[in-house]
Amino acid sequence: MKKILQYLFEHKTLSREQAKDVLVNISRGQYNEHEITAFVTVFLMRSITIAELQGFGDALLELCVKVDLNGHKVIDIVGTGGDGKNTFNISTLSCFVVAGAGHKVAKHGNYGATSVSGASNVMEQLGYKFKADNGALQREVDEANICFLHAPIFHPALKTVAPIRKNLAVRTFFNMLGPMVNPANPAFQLVGVYNLEMARIYTYLLQQTNREFVIIHSLDGYDEISLTNDTKVITNRGERIMTPEQLGKRMVNASDIYGGNTPEEATKIFLKIIQGKGTWAQNAVVLANAAMALNGSGKYGDYDAAYNAAVESLESGKAYESLQKLIAMQ
Repeated sequence: MKKILQYLFEHKTLSREQAKDVLVNISRGQYNEHEITAFVTVFLMRSITIAELQGFGDALLELCVKVDLNGHKVIDIVGTGGDGKNTFNISTLSCFVVAGAGHKVAKHGNYGATSVSGASNVMEQLGYKFKADNGALQREVDEANICFLHAPIFHPALKTVAPIRKNLAVRTFFNMLGPMVNPANPAFQLVGVYNLEMARIYTYLLQQTNREFVIIHSLDGYDEISLTNDTKVITNRGERIMTPEQLGKRMVNASDIYGGNTPEEATKIFLKIIQGKGTWAQNAVVLANAAMALNGSGKYGDYDAAYNAAVESLESGKAYESLQKLIAMQ
């Protein structure tokens, strides 16, 4: 690692192969925590290159525990995190709305590293047992339309760096990697990013895959459709700016989508919304993100039809039913 650090300190960048080798070695425990911290810190001081990000992704995918969900074309909704906004768990709630609308979902998530409560914190609070048992995950998708993939179980390198990420408590390149390395290889992804530079990088990376995708970025810095400002929407076919009115009928305030101070608080907010007791603003934000995912899946004529399907899923209780089925199987 000393040679690698010296190389990077000279303002040089890693090739795709070099980046892959470093992350493989991290996952094998070849470096101590101080070396890894120094390595991660380099990328806080300069932008990561596409080749480096591809190399890190290659390593995670090569080493990951593979998931086969019976040929289901699954959807994932995921934000990179690191936007510093402390919203409630919008992506995870949106996944249950999508599942309630009858679509298969493989949600890839982790504990919050830069936020109070990540997807894994809430799922654990709700009683979900993290697992890599392929048969059990298949049954969850078959019966509840959704399974949850806790990233460290599937990615050895993420388990190694988890304490370091928590201690640093700032956005690292691992935030960028999460959406690229879902072990279920989803057919469609909705990816939220925290700035336009990351939107550019993800657009390039996702264009190299064979999957349908939508990348979203709220222009005031959220890594999801926040309805607090206009949202940039990028798909396989192009990009556009959409207003809160187009996406969720009206604008909301930042205070409306606050996520609480503890995982317990975040879970209470989650349950309130999925049970149909959320505020108008909370519901609108969840529905807009779910609708964007449903629309991107290609099974709806337009965004409005997808939005109506999302509303039906939440208001009929089907989204909550999906959660109840999933938890009952644990």
